[in-house]
Amino acid sequence: MSGFKDHFSSASDRYAAYRPAYPATLFAWLANQCAEHDTAWDCATGSGQAALGLAAHFRAVVATDASAEQLRHAQAHPAVTYRVAPAEASGLADCSVDLVTVAQAAHWFDLPRFHAEVARVLKPGGVIALWGYGRMVLPGALDAPFQRFYSETVGPYWPPERALIDDAYRSLAFPYTEIDAPPCFIEVEWTLPRLVDYLSTWSAVKRYRAAEGHDPLPALETALAPLWGGADRPRRLQWPLFLRVGRR
Repeated sequence: MSGFKDHFSSASDRYAAYRPAYPATLFAWLANQCAEHDTAWDCATGSGQAALGLAAHFRAVVATDASAEQLRHAQAHPAVTYRVAPAEASGLADCSVDLVTVAQAAHWFDLPRFHAEVARVLKPGGVIALWGYGRMVLPGALDAPFQRFYSETVGPYWPPERALIDDAYRSLAFPYTEIDAPPCFIEVEWTLPRLVDYLSTWSAVKRYRAAEGHDPLPALETALAPLWGGADRPRRLQWPLFLRVGRR
């Protein structure tokens, strides 16, 4: 637990409320890759977004996170058991898991130790899926100020692990037989205030506030407002997901 970098517990209520949900098609496709559907382990579950998606396809989901505060805000489900545990020491039994998932979190792990834990708990032929999403691209003229905010305003405040997200995990060690995944997207319809609520969960925004002594989001909202077409107008926004999926 000593190596755990906790960038999210301080805003775990906002993380639970404002992070986007993953598409149901992702979980259906992952379940189809598994020979059995007894147990899935959602590692670094945060507030449980992925665990809830898995619960539709597996008899039991064990959802672990190193942050007790994050789990305190997770949504209960009869098929999901939430447990405080680091990625590298799940507490699961040997060869007990059909699927391991890690959503938007593998870049924080001690990866050699995590892969050793996966090798221990995953059934022979079981499946592991790591995924994430980077910066959304806003429609039309909205994207230029958003890009500047991401790269220039808060860019220096991203933790170094963020580079792995920007690289779509291509450089991560992945010692499994890789499975090609279909294109997958998160899609939402958000107003401008709802977008700003989501941005408030970024670790770079929180680090900017601590270092600079003010919030960078009002200036971004002011820049986007005249281009949005009415702040309360829902806009369709999309993130492409990147996936590394493999079989033991």
